[in-house]
Amino acid sequence: MSVLVYTESEDGKFKKGALEAASYAKGIAEAMSTSLTAIAFNAEDTSELGKYGVDKVLSVSSDKLKNFNAEAYADAIKQAAEKESSKVVVLDQSANGKYIAPLVAVQLEAGYASNVVALPESTSPFQVKRTAFTNKAFNFTEISTDVKVVGLSKNAFGLKESEGAAASEAFEPQLSAEDFTVNVESVDKAKDKVTIADAEVVVSGGRGLKGPENWGMIEEMADILGAATACSKPVSDMGWRPHSEHVGQTGKPVASNLYIAVGISGAIQHLAGINAAKTKVVINNDPEAPFFKAADYGVVGDAFEIVPKLNEKLKEFKAKNA
Repeated sequence: MSVLVYTESEDGKFKKGALEAASYAKGIAEAMSTSLTAIAFNAEDTSELGKYGVDKVLSVSSDKLKNFNAEAYADAIKQAAEKESSKVVVLDQSANGKYIAPLVAVQLEAGYASNVVALPESTSPFQVKRTAFTNKAFNFTEISTDVKVVGLSKNAFGLKESEGAAASEAFEPQLSAEDFTVNVESVDKAKDKVTIADAEVVVSGGRGLKGPENWGMIEEMADILGAATACSKPVSDMGWRPHSEHVGQTGKPVASNLYIAVGISGAIQHLAGINAAKTKVVINNDPEAPFFKAADYGVVGDAFEIVPKLNEKLKEFKAKNA
């Protein structure tokens, strides 16, 4: 028996969420006194997983699986779980992970807990802590099925390095035509840009910036901090920024360690989408803006004066600590 973790990769490299999921799964494996097996698709170097507690990697190499395909990936993970007699399957809550997890759960007749933020309170019975009500509360869920599927929230557990080596084993799942009813024709990706999903820091702008021509200072701050850029819904609706940068309840969720909001009032839909961010900083000239009630730190003032000065200080700090 072994705990199984799906380790997501892109262009052959493991994503941070995959390493975090492996770290978390290692904690479960230790609690259950068993080993940890990872399944990886077309990864270049699987040995990296050994640093995060993985004992064995089922390495899938297939041109048919070069592009993400939820049905095929889910079927392969199901077969890996059966091969390893896995009673617990862990996935991170990336967009792909959220897509796969329910499919895996159905195929394994497993209970599924999403948005998990901590190691199980106990493994017998199997109880996990989850966020609820758009991250405003927590609940404890017990999974009573023989096999359990766990979806780990982003940045909820962190990276935990451990000493060890991961043995790699070629794995060839038996996939059928039914697994490929959806075909990917092409994939367009933003190059040399931190994505909102993977970012440790997100810098976001709202209508208070008055127009797309003023986004230079937001992009400059993001560049200094190695952050992703984002925006509120009205900004993307007006075409100031692409819809891919819209964060909030109806946009992309944010679970970064730091979220900086510039010129965003803080409508309830926006706050619902960024509640999982660890630290929230708000810059707004309206002291009554709702965002200040949700913020950890707030600056009342003109963003056009504050942000350029802040960028200069950040540059100085970065230069001193280079």
